[in-house]
Amino acid sequence: METLISDYDKYEPGSRELLMVCTGGYLAIFTVSLLFYHSFLLAAAMGLLAVYLPVPFSKYKAEKRKELLVMQFRDLLYSLAASFASGRQMKQALMESYNALILIYDEDTPLMAELRYMLHGMIENRENEEDLLVDFAARSHQEDIRNFVDVYRACRVTGGDMEKVIANASSVLMDKMTIEREINALTSQKKFEGRIISVMPLLVVLCLNIFSPDYLAVMYETFTGRVIMTIALGGIAVSYRLMMKMTEINV
Repeated sequence: METLISDYDKYEPGSRELLMVCTGGYLAIFTVSLLFYHSFLLAAAMGLLAVYLPVPFSKYKAEKRKELLVMQFRDLLYSLAASFASGRQMKQALMESYNALILIYDEDTPLMAELRYMLHGMIENRENEEDLLVDFAARSHQEDIRNFVDVYRACRVTGGDMEKVIANASSVLMDKMTIEREINALTSQKKFEGRIISVMPLLVVLCLNIFSPDYLAVMYETFTGRVIMTIALGGIAVSYRLMMKMTEINV
């Protein structure tokens, strides 16, 4: 029986991923802390903050997985529209769509696993395709998928034109994805510039430590200097976070 993702909003990283994230995060935090405080003990202690990195990492991976699911769902709609145009019902349409999409996507990708589960449920367990689609939409947490399932259910009740409905859904989803790509293209340069700006203070401090260590000596040897360095480091982190939030645009 196919193992499904119970909630697409949640991502459970494997032990190897956790090790890589925590190790890489520890080294990065240790290096930056050592650069700003010149204390191996303090840098080693601050590096332990890496234990909190799996949370944002899991959120990032979950978002990427949902983006892939929506992209594949768009192709599924195109295939379903072609099948309904040939007079197929949902069960046959899903079978044909799976056979077509398996030539494009790896069988372990999210949508392929969902299609296998639905086909198994309909063929082996005699489950209702409407219930399976509703369950899929609920777990996906994607508005486009939920809207399609709602429209499909309404068409089954009212006897609407399924071919036309799916064709319209495909068109709307494609337009939305086109707008998202254009927005990402416009904001990607700003994100790149923001990352460079965030890294520049670190490079400046590094260069001063290498070429003029006496210039920054007071920042490492006095309490006031350490406070200033802490404020500067916090300002870099906050500004980077604000920059990323400002460039996140949802359609």
